[in-house]
Amino acid sequence: MKKATVLAVGLAVATSLASGSALAAGDAGKGEKVFKKCVACHTIKKGDKNKVGPNLFAVVGRTAGTVDGFKYSKGFLMAAEKIGSWEEGEIFEYLADPTKFLQKVAGSKKARSKMTFKLKKEDQRNDVIAFLKANQ
Repeated sequence: MKKATVLAVGLAVATSLASGSALAAGDAGKGEKVFKKCVACHTIKKGDKNKVGPNLFAVVGRTAGTVDGFKYSKGFLMAAEKIGSWEEGEIFEYLADPTKFLQKVAGSKKARSKMTFKLKKEDQRNDVIAFLKANQ
């Protein structure tokens, strides 16, 4: 009976891990290196001016579309109302394909992101998120 219980618990844990989100704890140090691809368009220091993209200081948990002085695309603003705040899952999905994410969230193929860069590798997205969280 005990072996069956242990096996059932083990199977339940394995199933939940396999079907869970792709989010995993990232490495902030590795994320800092990956973020170097982003600095052409983004800053991450408190008080820095926006560039082509908004300043990303304290982005994790921040209400989407609310950086002072940054002009967001119409598509971004359509999606921002539905996003609410930028949590890890939203950032993870956005980084993979910003326009596709906005179209899905906004429910409109017309939604477009100004950000054309796509970060395809899941581990790099997790690392960048860890770096963003470390720089709040």
